[in-house]
Amino acid sequence: MKKPKAVVLLSGGLDSNLSTRLVLNQKIEVEAVAIKTPFCDFDCGKGCGHRVKEVAESLGIRLKTVYFGDEYLAMLKNPKHGFGSGMNPCIDCRAMMYKAAKEHMETIGASYLVTGEVLSQRPMSQHRHALRTIEEESNLVGKVIRPLSAGRLPPSDAETSGFIDRSKLHSIVGRSRKEQIALAKEFGIQNPPNSAGGCLLTDPCFSKRVNDLFEHTDGVPTLNDVELLKVGRHFRLSDEAKLIVGRNQNENEMMKYLCLDDDFSFEVIEFTGPLGILRFKKDTVLRNDLIPVAGGIVGRYSDAPRGQNVKLIVLHQQKESRIECQLLDNSVVGKLRI
Repeated sequence: MKKPKAVVLLSGGLDSNLSTRLVLNQKIEVEAVAIKTPFCDFDCGKGCGHRVKEVAESLGIRLKTVYFGDEYLAMLKNPKHGFGSGMNPCIDCRAMMYKAAKEHMETIGASYLVTGEVLSQRPMSQHRHALRTIEEESNLVGKVIRPLSAGRLPPSDAETSGFIDRSKLHSIVGRSRKEQIALAKEFGIQNPPNSAGGCLLTDPCFSKRVNDLFEHTDGVPTLNDVELLKVGRHFRLSDEAKLIVGRNQNENEMMKYLCLDDDFSFEVIEFTGPLGILRFKKDTVLRNDLIPVAGGIVGRYSDAPRGQNVKLIVLHQQKESRIECQLLDNSVVGKLRI
């Protein structure tokens, strides 16, 4: 009997790597889909985006990368299944990934989806009810193969039909990685990686920034807004305005790239200091009284001596002006910081 094709959600971590190998060992033809959301470290240096390419090459399988953008932010505005401990909409996010993989399945004529999910490894998205819900949301009930925990879950159609030998799959449960490490040694995987990447939405501090952004945005934020969340110190000056102050030269350079024409940028003139970006909500009246506040905060993080005013260059809509501001003290700055 001719074996069907399968698509694997490949992350670059160990679990999806092992799951793919277990399916390949049963002579199933596999192609990979990797997903990038606006909140993962997929392409950051040697992050999981680098690893996923290496893993696909080592497995000898084709890789398709899918990038989520505005549609992901629209989902994040009001996820159907709510949030985890932070701003992480894990069930809705996973369902989006399944749907993207399903589209590729239909394109290449694949019948099944393979994932590296481990039962009870993650509290929100990998318990039994959540796994079933995600299958239902993506119209893939019975079509998902989870090789690492198959023995603890209802058999997929591939197992009941005999395309997959269920006895050669595993029954791993929980957060311990001992069984995965042992399996990695069996496959000859050297220096097995930790869990692939990381979702910024599970970080409590970053989640506060995301929540603040959504609370003060009419409609859905832009991808530029989200990228700006990842750098600098953030200060809420009013319902309409937020200030971002760079922490180092690398962040200053990234902020220059993200700065929009309608933003106000601040740079200290006579002393070494950070770049500041003051961004107002769209279609609001620009409050000039916030300019010296922003300048005072930017100056606070420069090398300017305390107790004296600081001079700054302000750029807005390609027009440059110069201002002099009083440095704000820590007690004021701390209350405004997100």
